[in-house]
Amino acid sequence: MNQMTRRKFLANVNTVAGATAVGAPLLASAQTSNDELGFMTAIELSNLLSAREISSVELTQYFIARIENYDDSLNAVVVRDFDRAMEAARESDAQLSRGEVRGPLHGLPMTIKESYDIAGLPTTWGIPQARNNIAQSDAVVVERFKNAGAHFLGKTNVPINLGDFQSYNAIYGTTNNPWDTTRTPGGSSGGSATALAAGLTGLESGSDIGGSIRNPSHFCGVYGHKPTLGIIPSRGHQPPGVPVSPQDPDLAVVGPLARSAEDLAQAVDIISGPDILTSPGWRLDLPEPGFSSLSDLRVAIWQDDANSPVAREVSDRVQEMGDLLSGLGATVSDSARPEFATNMSHDIYMPILNAMMGLPGDELGFNDYLGLHGQRGFLRTQWQQFFSEWDVLLCPTTATPAFVQDQSDASTRTLLVNDIEQPYFQQVFWAGLATVSYLPSTVFPTGLSRAGLPIGLQAISAEFNDKITIEFARLMAQEIGGFQAPNGYI
Repeated sequence: MNQMTRRKFLANVNTVAGATAVGAPLLASAQTSNDELGFMTAIELSNLLSAREISSVELTQYFIARIENYDDSLNAVVVRDFDRAMEAARESDAQLSRGEVRGPLHGLPMTIKESYDIAGLPTTWGIPQARNNIAQSDAVVVERFKNAGAHFLGKTNVPINLGDFQSYNAIYGTTNNPWDTTRTPGGSSGGSATALAAGLTGLESGSDIGGSIRNPSHFCGVYGHKPTLGIIPSRGHQPPGVPVSPQDPDLAVVGPLARSAEDLAQAVDIISGPDILTSPGWRLDLPEPGFSSLSDLRVAIWQDDANSPVAREVSDRVQEMGDLLSGLGATVSDSARPEFATNMSHDIYMPILNAMMGLPGDELGFNDYLGLHGQRGFLRTQWQQFFSEWDVLLCPTTATPAFVQDQSDASTRTLLVNDIEQPYFQQVFWAGLATVSYLPSTVFPTGLSRAGLPIGLQAISAEFNDKITIEFARLMAQEIGGFQAPNGYI
């Protein structure tokens, strides 16, 4: 991207000299924000801040103005904390003037999924009965972003109880996809992906148990990383009414969303590592990628599966990426699979997922859970063997590009895939491949569908190979391009 100078920045945002009042109109019109600033990566923005090309106050005002200009039709940033964000920005600028730098994100404004605790703000998970639940402390991920120098503009929308491929609830309403506002941005981190895609924030963080980082990233054309289970603490990301605990839940993880793979890598470095229970005894040392070119890699592609059929243009995109990699010199196979029946993974995953989501009638007895957990050990072993022979598995994120919003009874919803009605929640199969076996998965954009909607694919690798999947996504961007902004927001 072109370097954003301070003069160009000030001209574009039309900041009133000396004005610090939050909520004042900072842009003459939506059209005056046609610069690239809102779509720069977090690293690029942080570089501008550290070079003092832009102050944190100016950048925070800029993103506030974009939220006020664009978010009415999107409804992504549903909890706004602009006063405290401006206060934090002023302090960041004062610290920088004294030569004090808190971390690599010093002065960066960002947003975060509503389900994270930020002291003084509501944490509802979209549950109407919890609308008055105010967090008393920050989630550990929030603490770590703050310690790295970031501050928070607010929180982004979710579905009720984080349990949908859409993001709507009775408290905050419906979040729309910036590529087509009649369509879902995904869920449950739908507000997160929307805010990034529309240029309303510098960085985001979501959570994932059934694709909740990955499918919004796919639907909105951004990057998202579901980490290896346990490497990023989830303390402070718990349902309302559940005590804050350093004990991580099964299946569920928290992780970043961004506009580049480089931002994902930096964010994982910032927020990963042991929490208070484990810090006396272990340290995280994720393997480095160990490759410098896509030609060095062994990549298995998994285009489609009878357990969850995907749209032809999605399976075709997987094949196209495989062909590209093969042409670059990578070793590519469209038949390599781990040594277990694919439905076995799904059959272990679903009872645990349903029990974790607290669905009525899906309670799981302790002995049943232990049995499933034992079988999961077999899956993990088979994946470990598979990834001794293959570096990355490339596969769909979910069944289709973003679909039209559907707020009918969830138990009766269907999804049209290749002109055939499929069960709505069947598509969680693709998320479950990585989730049930603790594997890292990075979703990256691969371009648009025939209807002009993003298609993101997931790169999966062995447990703790988080840096490998993120580096794979970074190198892919050099070949096919990375994030692109939707029309109407630049």
